[in-house]
Amino acid sequence: MTTPVCTSGANVATRTFAYASYPSYPSFASYMKARQPVLLRTARSLTANPSDAEDLLQTALAKTYVAWERIEDHRALDGYVRRALLNTRTSQWRKRKVDEFVCDELPEPEGVPVGDPAEQQALRDAMWRAIMKLPARQRSMVVLRYYEDLSEAQTAEVLGVSVGTVKSAVSRALGKLREDPELDPVR
Repeated sequence: MTTPVCTSGANVATRTFAYASYPSYPSFASYMKARQPVLLRTARSLTANPSDAEDLLQTALAKTYVAWERIEDHRALDGYVRRALLNTRTSQWRKRKVDEFVCDELPEPEGVPVGDPAEQQALRDAMWRAIMKLPARQRSMVVLRYYEDLSEAQTAEVLGVSVGTVKSAVSRALGKLREDPELDPVR
């Protein structure tokens, strides 16, 4: 929300000259000193950050200062400044930079709901009972492949068989697990 300010010598002279063309308003200075705390509270209600609220109020007061001669009813100054606050904040909001980035995959939500621990344990028990029904060779390949997270080549090396044997045995084992009636509720 803050705007960078250039402090080079040439710019300071230019700004001093530009501000010198505006007349001095003692009534504005006294109004600003008297109403600044109230107006700052209004600005804070429009922004989330206290520093941004101060910047917003300063911008609105600068706009009010420029229009000081045109304001006919000085009893309605608070309304004028509040409208300037709101319009300035709306303009900032419309000009804001949106930090959205395109990505190939959507991120997973933070709080994925976890199921009932009793149901999870029952599922694990049913899965192990189904695995224990498999022949020893298929069972060892499924355990190495999916529980120990070994690749097909690593499983073949551990068991002293070819990669094709691991692929076909694991495929047959998974087919038997899919047909196991004890795992029907999972499907």
